[in-house]
Amino acid sequence: MELRLPNSDELAALASLAADGIHDPSVQPFTAAWTDVPPGQRAQATMQYHWRCWAAWKPEDWELNLAVVRDGVVMGMQALIARDFATCREVGTGSWLGRAHHGQGVGTEMRAAVLYLAFAGLGARDAVSSAFTDNAASLGVSRKLGYSEDGIDRHAVRGKPAVLRRLRLTAEQWEQRQAVPVKIEGLRECLPWFGLDEQVDIHE
Repeated sequence: MELRLPNSDELAALASLAADGIHDPSVQPFTAAWTDVPPGQRAQATMQYHWRCWAAWKPEDWELNLAVVRDGVVMGMQALIARDFATCREVGTGSWLGRAHHGQGVGTEMRAAVLYLAFAGLGARDAVSSAFTDNAASLGVSRKLGYSEDGIDRHAVRGKPAVLRRLRLTAEQWEQRQAVPVKIEGLRECLPWFGLDEQVDIHE
C-alpha cells in the first residue's frame, strides 16, 4: 500500500469514490456534513477541497491529503494536518475509505503509515484524532494504535446533539506500539514546506 499526493487521475478516482458513497447514509461520521449532498456535489467538493488545500499551503499551516493506493487502485484518502508545527510538533489526522474497502484492516494500516511519517519523518511529539461515539471503526483504529482518551466535544449533527471523543497519541506511546513496516521516500527535499530545516534527522 502507498500513501502519496494524488495526481489528476487519482484525484478523479477519489472524487468517484466519494460520489459512490463512503459510509452508511443513515449516519454522519464527519463534523462537516460534506457527504449529505447528491453524488455529483460530493465529487465536486472532494476535488475542490484538495485544490483549496494545495493553494492555501503554508509552512505554518498545512494539510497534507494523501491518496491511499494498493495495486494501482485508489481506495481512499488519509490526511495529516498541523498549524505552527515547527513550534508545537502536534499533528491531527483524518481519513475516509470507499465502502468497498471497509472492514479489511486498511484503515489501521493507512493511519499507521501516516503516523510513521509524523513521528519518524517529521519529529512530531503528539498526534490527535477524534471520532463520534458511534463511529466504532475509527475508534477501533485509534485503540489498536495506542491512543489515549483526551476529552470530549459536543456537536450538532443533523439537528441532534452528538459527542465527539478526542484521542491523543504521544511519541513515546507510538514507539511502544509501532509495528507496521513503513518506508518514506522523497521527504527531505520537502521539509521546508513543513516548516522544518532540511538538516533535521529523519528516518527514510
